[in-house]
Amino acid sequence: MEFPYGVLKMGSDKTEAMEIAELLLTAEIYNRSENLTEDDLPPKIRKRYFDHLAKGVKRPIYVTCADVEGIYGPMDVKARSKKLPFVNLEEFGSQLRLTVFDLGAKWLAHQDSIEMIRANPTLAYFYQNYDSLDVSYAESRRLNRPLYADREWIEAKIKEMCSDVKEADDLLKLVRISAPEDVRERLEDLILTMEQRDEIAKAAKALEHREYLKEVGLHEIGKLLFVGPPGTGKTSAARSLSGWFGLPLVEVKLSMVTSQYLGETSKNIDKVFELAKRLSPCILFIDEFDFVAKTRTSDEHGAIKRAVNTLLKAIDEVSLIDDGVLLIGATNHPQLLDYAAWRRFDKVLSFPLPDKEMRQSILEKILSRIDCQVDIAALSELTEGYSGSDLRLVVREAVLNSLLEDRKRIDQADLLRAVEDFNRRISDHRRSTIS
Repeated sequence: MEFPYGVLKMGSDKTEAMEIAELLLTAEIYNRSENLTEDDLPPKIRKRYFDHLAKGVKRPIYVTCADVEGIYGPMDVKARSKKLPFVNLEEFGSQLRLTVFDLGAKWLAHQDSIEMIRANPTLAYFYQNYDSLDVSYAESRRLNRPLYADREWIEAKIKEMCSDVKEADDLLKLVRISAPEDVRERLEDLILTMEQRDEIAKAAKALEHREYLKEVGLHEIGKLLFVGPPGTGKTSAARSLSGWFGLPLVEVKLSMVTSQYLGETSKNIDKVFELAKRLSPCILFIDEFDFVAKTRTSDEHGAIKRAVNTLLKAIDEVSLIDDGVLLIGATNHPQLLDYAAWRRFDKVLSFPLPDKEMRQSILEKILSRIDCQVDIAALSELTEGYSGSDLRLVVREAVLNSLLEDRKRIDQADLLRAVEDFNRRISDHRRSTIS
């Protein structure tokens, strides 16, 4: 799998001049062409000029010294711009203008700028037929993070949905909404089974070919149920897909529908699904899905049961193909789910406890950024029955214990001691549960 959103790092005098030229040329090309949309602007530029009322970037874009610094970081913009013969600085308002567009375009093309141009679809649109440069607008556009993945766009859509602050607060008590840039979990940091990787790849293809799947009548695609013990990566995998696919994440814990502070729960559940559809394409992640089964078989208040039935009906009516909503449910207790719950999902994906090989891979990944000298194979033997989350807790304890001794290097003894402590806590917890 190819992670699409690379970061171009710059810092020298020359690259600062190139950054000024990039912004001015991008603004000019974007202003000139109605064929270009916000999805053609690199996120760093788009976010600077985003208009919350318009939920986009209005034309024309004007460039000031403050804009340059806001996008690229602190620099002496005035000094750099004075060395560019195609740039004029208006002292009043510190506005920058291109004096001769063709001269600026030619100057940037003759710098070491090919990666900068490829990372900017607006520039790629202009340069793909310019002076035999190896640039593809279509490829640049494909790799560019789209507008709907920006935090600013998500916030504007939430505000659009809610008539006042209280209504927005009530909605946000039910869900956690994240932009891809806010999600800490990264798919490349997870150790996945082959089945899990295959399903992620299928979901990616379904997102890419939604129109084709709609044409051939395959609508019931994109509802996944993650099942497995706690700590096996279900939540981490769902969250990491937000960053991998570049999609907003709407996350809801079903136990929250019983909160006394949420008021009319059925209405709020409908609102969650409405929000997901308005944020389309996005991921709707429903955690603690076994709560559906517990509620359906319990003697809870009728209003709660009606809310759960509303939820099941809403799941039936949402679609990746029609609505652009990738639905992921997760449960630690799949045995509690009845047929009515199971049939809502077109794929059940198992997240088992890691075997020895996976435990070794997980430990290698966790320890890769830590100064250590350890026998990872031996540790993987000793940690049978551990989840990925358990292994991270063990390493965390070893690191913290070493810091107590003013050490930033850990060894085998540190980790063995952490394993012993973890086993003791688990044993104590089991005894207290039984008693």
